[in-house]
Amino acid sequence: MLSSYDFFNPWLVAVGLNAVLLGIVWLVPKKLLTPAGILNAWLLGVLIWGTLGWSGYAVVCAYFIVGSAVTRIGMAQKEAEGIAEKRSGARGPENVWGSAFTAALCAVGIGIINLWGTSETVFLSSLLILGYVASFCTKLSDTCASEVGKAYGKRTFLITTLQPVPRGTEGAVSLEGTLAGIVASVVLAMLGWGVGLIDVWGIIWCVLAAFIATNLESVIGATLQSRWQWLTNELVNVLNTFIGAATAMLFAWIRANI
Repeated sequence: MLSSYDFFNPWLVAVGLNAVLLGIVWLVPKKLLTPAGILNAWLLGVLIWGTLGWSGYAVVCAYFIVGSAVTRIGMAQKEAEGIAEKRSGARGPENVWGSAFTAALCAVGIGIINLWGTSETVFLSSLLILGYVASFCTKLSDTCASEVGKAYGKRTFLITTLQPVPRGTEGAVSLEGTLAGIVASVVLAMLGWGVGLIDVWGIIWCVLAAFIATNLESVIGATLQSRWQWLTNELVNVLNTFIGAATAMLFAWIRANI
């Protein structure tokens, strides 16, 4: 049984660490988060450190740093073309949870299992950890594919018809963006492996799931998002990361049961 010290200490560390790090983010001249975004990122960071510790926190930090950096690639050009992220890429609460809602659900599940789980729930915990890593691999893949494609895509095609369309069109894909998305998912999955969250098979599942989910997200953008106003980019991001996490978990479950 966990002692009160064992349980609360990680949460106290999480509160202090996130306050310091996000205080630094607040002072950075190039705003990466809005004031409301900082508060919500603090809540997310506390949850992740409290349930997954430093290894889970490393994954979300890597996603945030790389995702923020790639969003600013070719910013002047993208703003001139009207295809840049709003607020020059500064993330608000809707962006925080659009990107991390699925990961947060996985973290909550892991936390519950850590407190009250039994030996029979160890495999479920490993699946949720895989889903956590896969969700961020998926979102980083999507972000890199979109931003690199908008900045450097020489030829962009609508994923449903393969007809040429302007850069920044919902559902558009490019070779440059697709390759960038694959590389991003590989790098983040390898980080997840390096910090001990997933095994080598997990890297494969995360990369495959991210590729599938990112392309399905493009299909959703090309078909449904233009028809339904309530289907916002943030909600599509939630669907995207959920598909990525669920797909990776399904791959791992199938392999374990063959």
